Amino acid sequence: MRDNRAVTSPTPRPWTPAANAPAPRLVATDLDGTLLRDDKSVSPRTVAALAAAEKAGIEVFFVTGRPARWMDVVSDHVHGHGLAICGNGAAVVDLHGGPGRHRFVKVRELTPETALDVVHILRAAAPGTSFAVERTGGLHHEPTYPPLHVEPGESVAAAEKLLADGSPCADQPVLKLLAHHAELAPDEFLALARAAVGDRASITRSSPSALLEISGPGVSKASTLALCCAERGIDAAEVVAFGDMPNDMEMLAWAGTSFAMGNAHPDVLAAASGHTVANNEDGVAAVIEQILAARGPSGEDSPDPGDRTPGTPESK
Repeated sequence: MRDNRAVTSPTPRPWTPAANAPAPRLVATDLDGTLLRDDKSVSPRTVAALAAAEKAGIEVFFVTGRPARWMDVVSDHVHGHGLAICGNGAAVVDLHGGPGRHRFVKVRELTPETALDVVHILRAAAPGTSFAVERTGGLHHEPTYPPLHVEPGESVAAAEKLLADGSPCADQPVLKLLAHHAELAPDEFLALARAAVGDRASITRSSPSALLEISGPGVSKASTLALCCAERGIDAAEVVAFGDMPNDMEMLAWAGTSFAMGNAHPDVLAAASGHTVANNEDGVAAVIEQILAARGPSGEDSPDPGDRTPGTPESK
C-alpha cells in the first residue's frame, strides 16, 4: 500500500500532474459528503464534470457505503459501464435501468456465522449496542435500533434471529452488519470495536453518529475497487479517488492520487495525497475540471510545470 501523506493548506491549490505519473484512467468517488452536496443533490457543475470525464475516456465509479436501493440519486449519471460499488465494497451493482432495477454483479458477503460472532463480541464489549442486518433484499433490525433513516425494516427481531438459518431472509446474502451505540462517541466506539473484533471482520464508519458498518474480513471500498480495476487492466497509479470519512481511508491510500474533501474527518486527511474544497463547493468537480484542463491536445497530461504547491498531490 502506498505511503500517501496529505499535503494540506488553508486554501487548496490547482491540481497538476506529478512528474512521470500516468494519465488518470479512472475516478473513484464517495457520495455523501463528497460528490453530493449536503442536500443530497448532484450539482449541475458536477454532472457536467462527470460527463466530461467519461467523454475524455476516464471511467467514473461511485464507491459508497450506501445500499444499492439508495443509488437513485446518481443512477441518472452513470455512463458506459453503469457500475457502482455499494455497501463499502460488499457489492458491485449495475445501475442500468434506473431506480429499483439494479442488478448485483458481484457480492462479497459477510457470513451469518461471522456476523453472529461479532454480535456476541460487541454485546459483551459495549453493552447497549443495537444491531441491524443489511442483506441484498433490504434492511432488518432489532427493536432497539434507532430510526436513523426514514426506512421501515423488512423485519424486526433480535440480531440472533435475523441471522439464524431459519429466518425468512436467510436466502439473501448479508452485505453488512450495522452496530449503533447511543452513548459512546463515534471514534471511541470504532476503536473499541476494532480492538474487540480483531481480524474477524472489517469495521468502519461513515455516519456522524456512533454507527459502525461491519463487513466480511478484507472487504472494503479499496479492495473491491482494486478488483474492478484489475478486471479493466487499470493500475492503482491511474486512479484518482475522493472521500471524506473513515470508510474512505483505505481507498484513498490505495489510489495513486487521492483527495480528502475540505469537510473531511481529520483522519482522512492523513490517508489522502492532497485535498480539495468541500462537497458544497463542488470539490470533486473542481479537481476533474483541472485534470481535464491539464491534458494536452493528444489527451495526455501536460508536462509537469515543476514546483509543487501546497495542497496538491505529492510526487510518488
